[in-house]
Amino acid sequence: KMKLQKRYFTLLLFATICVLSYRILQLRWRNSNKPNIALKSYISQDELQQLVLAQYQPTTVPGFERDNTKCRMETCFNFDRCQEFKVYIYPDTENVPASNNYLNILQSIKDSGYYTENAEEACLFVLSLDTLDRDSLSQDYIRNMQYKVDKLEHWNNGENHLVFNLYSGTFPNYTEDLGFDIGRAMLAKASIATENYRPKFDISLPLFHKQHPDRGGDPGYVKDAVFPAVQQYFLAFKGKRYVYGIGSETRNSLYHLHNKKDLALVTTCKHGKNWQDMQDERCGEDNDEYERWDYNNLLTNSTFCLVPRGRRLGSFRFLETLQAGCVPVILSNGWQLPFGEVIDWPAATITIDERLLLQVPEILRTIPQPQILKLRQQTQVIWDMYLSSVRKIVMTTLEVIKQRINPHVAASSADWNNRPGVFYYDKSPRNMDSTCAVINMALPNNNIFQQDSTFSSNSNVFKLIQVIGNLPFTSEIIIIWRSKASPPPLQDWQRFGNIRRKKTKISILIGNSTDDKIKMIAENCKSDNVLLLNNDVVLNNEELIFMHQVFKEFPERIVGFTPRLHHWDGEAKSWRYTSKASFKLSMIGTEAVMFAAKYSRIFYSVLPRKTLHYMNQFLHCQDILLNMLISSITRAAPIKVGQRSRLSKAETANFTKEDLATKFQEKQSCINRFVEDLGEMPLVASQLRLDPVLYKDSVSAMRKKYKKMENFGDNNLS
Repeated sequence: KMKLQKRYFTLLLFATICVLSYRILQLRWRNSNKPNIALKSYISQDELQQLVLAQYQPTTVPGFERDNTKCRMETCFNFDRCQEFKVYIYPDTENVPASNNYLNILQSIKDSGYYTENAEEACLFVLSLDTLDRDSLSQDYIRNMQYKVDKLEHWNNGENHLVFNLYSGTFPNYTEDLGFDIGRAMLAKASIATENYRPKFDISLPLFHKQHPDRGGDPGYVKDAVFPAVQQYFLAFKGKRYVYGIGSETRNSLYHLHNKKDLALVTTCKHGKNWQDMQDERCGEDNDEYERWDYNNLLTNSTFCLVPRGRRLGSFRFLETLQAGCVPVILSNGWQLPFGEVIDWPAATITIDERLLLQVPEILRTIPQPQILKLRQQTQVIWDMYLSSVRKIVMTTLEVIKQRINPHVAASSADWNNRPGVFYYDKSPRNMDSTCAVINMALPNNNIFQQDSTFSSNSNVFKLIQVIGNLPFTSEIIIIWRSKASPPPLQDWQRFGNIRRKKTKISILIGNSTDDKIKMIAENCKSDNVLLLNNDVVLNNEELIFMHQVFKEFPERIVGFTPRLHHWDGEAKSWRYTSKASFKLSMIGTEAVMFAAKYSRIFYSVLPRKTLHYMNQFLHCQDILLNMLISSITRAAPIKVGQRSRLSKAETANFTKEDLATKFQEKQSCINRFVEDLGEMPLVASQLRLDPVLYKDSVSAMRKKYKKMENFGDNNLS
């Protein structure tokens, strides 16, 4: 029996070996019949180019054409047109009246440095047709828009076009349909939903009133940094509610939170023509309670303000709460917040899911007081920098597009969300000991040196060069020569100026009486800071060193000696300019000043073109505009140093009384024109004057660092 089992086992083992051998031989035979293909260890140049091109080919998913919902900058924008960022506005050939808001948008573009009248050099195109209100029931709705845009010369299915819109859709659904196909155009739209927003292509706008300022804008309401930042009301809302239709759910439930004490949330049904026909059983009580509360009082005296969705995702309340410094609590699921691509909204707002409405007070009470203070302060920063006027909203829109086109020079999130903001963004680091000294050869009547006049080595300009050329912080000296006569040779400037520091470079710019000194500084100064002096000022080295020390402490402000002041004339209802000696100042004359060199570049990139054109007609008003620009950026007053108010021996000696009266009157006109163009009065009055320690104290002169300043005063000018 045992022998029989061994035989069976041997036969089974033999059969298994035979089957395995057969399978191995079969696999080897199949592989031997395959062609021997050698794989390359590299990719050819043609194959690589095909892969790169395929990466940027737009998707062709059915229902999503390459020029619509799947658009991105890489697929629907022609970068070849944008060697320089210029914006073209189509001429108004349809003679269709536009709304005031849209006219303000177009004017803001025309006033900017980006505007061009030549379509061939344009990077971006904007319609002259008003597209802000695409509600077919609105009186501003323009019909046959598709026909009108299709016949535009450069439309090209919307490529490189920007379409502005505030309202879309109509009752009862308020969809985001504009009533025409925008194709590959970028859409700058208010109340846009995240599901319809094309990231890095479209731009979400804030919804603003028809009365929103076209330029300048009112400042925020917060004037202090009181801690803790708790107001009379913890949470507030006053507005319409809808008893039916889209947007009614959240607002209809607000009465559950209203306790008539620290939670003030009131609504009314009184809106629309047929509100009485549609009212519910609670409308009467709600309307009575609504009338007991003042809207502005709630805004300015509440810690948090509710911003629920209305018929559309966005509402006017968003901007109103930001300006008031009441922290917005957003209840609008799916809303793409305005300029959310660049603005850090979590630092200024609270966003809560609409479904958690009844838990909102509990959620807000968990926020610590330091964070509430930061949120409140950031509302003012964002409002002031980007949202307080139509011009700022438009310029922010253009800046976002510009930085998409040139991402290598784009500002960081920190630059966007901190003062002074991206419009005054300067990427280069600053060296406070690198100063460009500019001597403006300016004397009365724009006739500095006649052809037959003598220019001696004792001239005051050489004394100035001798002083500033040997200061440790001077890296270059630029002389703006405005005479018809040829300037002395460069070696004479160096010899008579007695410059001992070899690192100080001297250069001469040949100009005339109409050349703009700020523009010449912007184009020629390589240093980070500017020391601007008139050729006839009398200063010693201690005064300049002390001014530089003060400037290092206040590097964003303008620092100088000669104070000027503005004030409001109630009778004439206009702004007035004065150079009379006073304990107050709001401007510094440019006879001897220090400021950051970046302001000379910002001067021409930010200020409206019409303002610059007006200023070029009255160049003696340039110091007013420069002070306005710096104050609008810093929101602070300039800094006066020293007691002296006169720096020149011949400040007014060569002017007739008629000339002085004319120039003074022109400055009155200038300051009012600048305020009108900017939309605000940015100048800030101050009583601050900085003197050296122990200045004119009755102590030994040996203990004083700037002892020469006490004995070198206005008596040196006589």
